[in-house]
Amino acid sequence: MSSLLADRGAVVVGGSRGIGAAVAALLAQHGAGVVINGRDADAAQSTTEGITAAGGRAIAHPGSPSDQAVAECLVDRCINEFGGVHILVNCAGIAEPPGSSILDISPAQFAELLDAHLGTVFATCRAAAPKMVAQGGGSIVNTSSFAFLGDYGGTGYPAGKGAVNSLTLAIAAELKGHGVRANVVCPGAKTRLSTGEDYVAHITDLNRRGLLDDVSMQGALDVAAPDYAAPTYVYLASDLAKQITGEIFVAAGGFVGRFPRAAPDLIGYRDHHDATPWSVTELSALIDGGTA
Repeated sequence: MSSLLADRGAVVVGGSRGIGAAVAALLAQHGAGVVINGRDADAAQSTTEGITAAGGRAIAHPGSPSDQAVAECLVDRCINEFGGVHILVNCAGIAEPPGSSILDISPAQFAELLDAHLGTVFATCRAAAPKMVAQGGGSIVNTSSFAFLGDYGGTGYPAGKGAVNSLTLAIAAELKGHGVRANVVCPGAKTRLSTGEDYVAHITDLNRRGLLDDVSMQGALDVAAPDYAAPTYVYLASDLAKQITGEIFVAAGGFVGRFPRAAPDLIGYRDHHDATPWSVTELSALIDGGTA
């Protein structure tokens, strides 16, 4: 048992299965006390029992994390049981409905997807951030996905993940002066969301339509176990990453990567004080690679 996270309290949202369960187990192995959250009470309890049987500290607290009252209870339970909420990890999520696209998804389905991804991150960060500020620091690690790029189709799933990225970057900027860090991991791992006939059909259809190349398709169909993604979360939660905030990382099997911070490339410039606006024709020439 490592002492890297000794005396730290952690909340792992979506910690009952998949990546969240692997992260919770590794946090506990490094000394953290972990509150395991998931909608399925039996799964949360089973994961908790596995951690405690291995000598770790963990308690189960099931419920819907997008519910602000549940999120507040998760944070309070962590403080009461483990002396503080030093780490918040968000791993909860739901899949896009099979075959979903902007052509047919219902407003209710879209809202459900946003609530499961963005709503959960907002509720838990809103609950944890003031407590972290009051105690003088903390680490938030949220989960996004390559899907935010749009290459995997869908609607609410990529929109929710893209919003998680932006919210996390905003939290990181706002709370940096308080010693609270916030980062994102885009994991690639074999979970309930990345297995099954519907998932395989979706990925192969994206390849057929030219949205995913052959290499990306094979990577999506042959992903590693969640244990390969978990160390990146634990690293970001620890003081080893105390200088890192506002970053978006990739943890997919043996691949670790980082998305560069988005910045605009200069296409053209005019000083608006002494120049007229660009004409449509001029913009066309600029953007198509010509000159104006």
